[in-house]
This record gives sequence, C-alpha cells and structure tokens, in this order.
Amino acid sequence: MRRFAALALGLLLTLPATATEDPRQSRSREIAGRFQQTLSGKLGQALAEGGPARAIEFCQAEAPRVAAQLSAETGARVSRTSLRPRQPAHAADARAQALLADFQRQLAAGTSAPPEHFEVAADGSARYSRAILIQPPCLGCHGKALSPEVRAALARHYPGDQATGYALGELRGAFQIDWPAPSEPRS
Repeated sequence: MRRFAALALGLLLTLPATATEDPRQSRSREIAGRFQQTLSGKLGQALAEGGPARAIEFCQAEAPRVAAQLSAETGARVSRTSLRPRQPAHAADARAQALLADFQRQLAAGTSAPPEHFEVAADGSARYSRAILIQPPCLGCHGKALSPEVRAALARHYPGDQATGYALGELRGAFQIDWPAPSEPRS
C-alpha cells in the first residue's frame, strides 16, 4: 500500500498544474489599482484646490479620461459601475447587479478587504470586478449631509445623480475590467 501511495504521489508531482490563475486576473487587479490610485490622487488635488464642488467638476471631466487611457493601454474596457450611479453610463448591467448584491452580502458578513470577482465566459471573454467602498474623503460628495454648494454642483454636472446618501464603508460600486474574447480559438 505504501508503495502504491508513493507511486501515486510521484505521478501527481510530475503532472503539470492545471489550476493556474488566468493572467488577466492579476493584470485586472493591477489595472483596478492604477485606476483607483490615479483617481484618488487627482481627486485629492481637486479637493485641496476647491473642495468637494471642485472634485465633482474634476470627476465628470477626468474620470472618463483615466478610464479611456487605461483601456487604450491594456486592450480591456476599464470602467466603474454601480447600483446607484452618478451617471447613467455607469449603471450596473444584470451580471454586475448580481455581483454587487453579492459584494453587499460579503460586506454585511464582515469581509474586511474589498470583495473582488473574476469570471471567464464560454467565449473566452472575461470580467474582473473589485468593490469600491466609501472612504472618509468620499462623504463630501457621496454622503448623507451634503453642502448646498455640493448639491448645486451635482445638479449642474449630474442631473440624474443617484450616488448620495452613503455612509462610511458602504459599497459605492465596483471597478470593472472587461477583457474581449481572444481572436484565436480556445483549446
């Protein structure tokens, strides 16, 4: 029996690993991290220059540029999505709605790190999502107690805004990285 176990273990050790992580998953983590760092840094500057009203102005103009730049650099579609979007283009599709609801359940259960998810579709395309949580600087534009100046800026720049009323640590939405299906057939 020991000889059989040793033989079986030897065979297992010589087999190639099949459960390797899709390289797009780690790349997606990097992209989402860059997106978050870039936005946070630039938003911090805008807040320092003119407060939350200036940050709203910045976000409307700059956030789409950052997403477009990362998309062009990577070949993936880089975006943000939410159940309560600031602009309609960021409204969660059906897949993202289910995922964001799951992220909310994970956070309610006490998950400390922002939840993430990676899924490869049958055609080889893939989607990575990582939760965006409300941090202290976010409350000036996304919180419950907004200044009249912020309310006016939101009305001017985001007339259909649904992204207010949040508390610290709540799920704001997700960074979303969509990878196209490979042009070569999958084996």
